[in-house]
Amino acid sequence: MNFTKDYFLKKYNFTDAELKENNISWETLNGIYNDFTDYINLYESQVDFIANTLRTHNKIHSVKARVKDAEHLVEKIIRKTPDRRKKYGDSFQFSVQNYKHEITDLIGVRAIHIFKEDWEDIHSFITNTWRVGEITANVREGDDTKRFEELNIAIQSRKSGYRSVHYLIESYPTNEKVIAEIQVRTIFEEGYGEIDHQLRYSHDQIPEVLALNLLLLNRIAGSSDEMASLINMLNRNWTDMEAKYENIIANKNKEIENLIGKIDKITSIETKDKQELLLSLNKIIMKDEFANLAEDLNKAF
Repeated sequence: MNFTKDYFLKKYNFTDAELKENNISWETLNGIYNDFTDYINLYESQVDFIANTLRTHNKIHSVKARVKDAEHLVEKIIRKTPDRRKKYGDSFQFSVQNYKHEITDLIGVRAIHIFKEDWEDIHSFITNTWRVGEITANVREGDDTKRFEELNIAIQSRKSGYRSVHYLIESYPTNEKVIAEIQVRTIFEEGYGEIDHQLRYSHDQIPEVLALNLLLLNRIAGSSDEMASLINMLNRNWTDMEAKYENIIANKNKEIENLIGKIDKITSIETKDKQELLLSLNKIIMKDEFANLAEDLNKAF
């Protein structure tokens, strides 16, 4: 379908009066649309490169990636014009020359991980792989932000409970800089974020009953992250103990075999006495092992 003014205004519920009120030229919007359409292939190859690079990290569970739709770009430019004028002054205008630097999510990549504690490894990977212009940690009010503060990461508190760490990275597929946004979040944060996004785009204002349940879901998602981290820690401790005791038992078995061999070679002991000696030896060994196991379990849990 042709990108025409009437078609666009009707589809995205804008009016010609709104454009005039904000001093937005349709010719400029059309020029940005055409310019971005010309760059689509370059941006698509770049988003694939960024996504595939992230997929090489073993703590990243999955990656989603997209290039912004050209119509959605124009719609966002109209919405963001008042904000930019507050920032830069009333004379600010989006243009073909500046939109690629002002709209920072033309390329959007989302890296999803399982456990909250995996974030720091992913953070190091991103900051060591790309030139990062800006990092923002979106948190819920009351969240622990100590580690973000230690790393000098900007913190944005969200009443909605939205959690995600956003990175604006610089990439150079050509001589012209391309800015991409990488969002890093857990599986539970992803689930909540998707539901929150759908509700906010379905309603001009979320009904109170939905908003209350959305906050409840946010608490559940946060608790699920904490529970997943606890399970991960317990699993690591349990695995370490299993490996430790498998090694102990293997060494004990070897010692028993050596002792059995030595006892069998002793001719001055009756067969019955040998059996009683071996049985007593096994009881002592097993008693020591289970005592140590119980002590370690008490320490771990």
